[in-house]
Amino acid sequence: MKKRSRFYPRVQVDTAEVPAVGSAGGVLLTDTVAAAGLDAALSAALTPWRKPLAIHDPGKVVLDLALTLALGGDCLADIALLRAEPGVYGPVASDPTVSRTIDALAADAPAALKAINTARAAARAQVWALAGEHAPDHAADAAAPLTIDIDATLVTAHSEKEQAAPTFKRGFGHHPLCSFLDHGAEGSGEPLAVMLRAGNAGSNTAADHIALTRQALAQLPGHRPGTRPGRKILIRTDGAGASHKFLDWLAGQRLSYSIGFGLPANTADLLTQIPAEVWTPAYDANDQIRDGAWVAELTGLLDLTGWPPGMRVIARKERPHPGAQLRITDADGLRVTAFATNTTRGQLPALELRHRRRARAEDRIRCAKDTGLTNLPLHDFAQNQIWCAIVALACELTAWMQMLALTDTAARRWEPKRLRTRLFTVPATLARTGRRRLLHLAEHHPWAVVVRDAVGRLRALTAGPVHAPG
Repeated sequence: MKKRSRFYPRVQVDTAEVPAVGSAGGVLLTDTVAAAGLDAALSAALTPWRKPLAIHDPGKVVLDLALTLALGGDCLADIALLRAEPGVYGPVASDPTVSRTIDALAADAPAALKAINTARAAARAQVWALAGEHAPDHAADAAAPLTIDIDATLVTAHSEKEQAAPTFKRGFGHHPLCSFLDHGAEGSGEPLAVMLRAGNAGSNTAADHIALTRQALAQLPGHRPGTRPGRKILIRTDGAGASHKFLDWLAGQRLSYSIGFGLPANTADLLTQIPAEVWTPAYDANDQIRDGAWVAELTGLLDLTGWPPGMRVIARKERPHPGAQLRITDADGLRVTAFATNTTRGQLPALELRHRRRARAEDRIRCAKDTGLTNLPLHDFAQNQIWCAIVALACELTAWMQMLALTDTAARRWEPKRLRTRLFTVPATLARTGRRRLLHLAEHHPWAVVVRDAVGRLRALTAGPVHAPG
């Protein structure tokens, strides 16, 4: 009888004291923390929560949790991944200490969140200063504004968590509202604010949109409270943001905006008043003419009484995708959508394409859910507010690492799952020589060189003093 061969070699398995390091690629994140000055900023901001004679700094505990989420964890106990590697991640608090730290921060959540956000803003200014021409605000102006995307998502709760409630999609959980800074086609994006809300919170609540936008603006380097940001910042959201109060507030702040806009029931009749030659071919994602889609301006055909002065409404009509259901505002078998903007320059297809790129916010939400937002692991609402702040830290650490260390590489746009598979889990061994620690990445690993070169870029950036713009 012929002996069958195995697909994989059979190896003997045991445990032993070896210099191997798990999640060695996480050194990219720890070096990003150092480059951003986030360790010092969080330590200083959370000083009021550090007890006398405490061994572990609350800022280090929060950062360790953020690193855990960035590396793929999804609960407090997963911090054990870092605790097992003190040679790379330093001393890590025990599970009870981590829980007590979260409880202490949640006991005064507004003050704790303000402290964390202050540290995040300071670190963001440092990162953007280091990034130079690759920073999101480089050469930003009214023609090429910084773009802040706002979108909500649903987070399912599998137990009776505080303020979990039935959602509009007949689920049960929470309904956080998020804002992200878009890095454009060449990059990803970074979270600016995450507002945790009850599951039954309204989708188009103007007060929440205004509060979230204020929090997002406060994260931008150079922003001064009480000043109007101006047209160099674009607020982009779907139809949930199309409320009189929110648009009036945006106009009062002189912000640029691009907001999904609901059309009246008589839209089909209005469209007949637009000559065929007025409709301009729309663009696809590559700035090329898209077959079967057109755009035109509807501003003069709508009664916009009560809306902000200077608001324009631009419509898009296109052949629906197979199986799509038409709505009452659709006409002649074509799907019709619209958005409102106060931008006066630019061709209609370019403005419409800019608005459709709001869908990148859904990518950012998907990445956040891959980085701890899929499930809120704690019971109290205040505790989960702290958790959301840690999720934001984890997401932006990943984004900052890509901005600083992976520029001009394909990895600049990799999402968390791919970063973990290819970079963060690179095998390595830890050696000591004199006073130095040497992390030897496995030379045979396909992406070990990417990690090595990225670490080199991060350390080169911090070799000399860099000061964030005042």
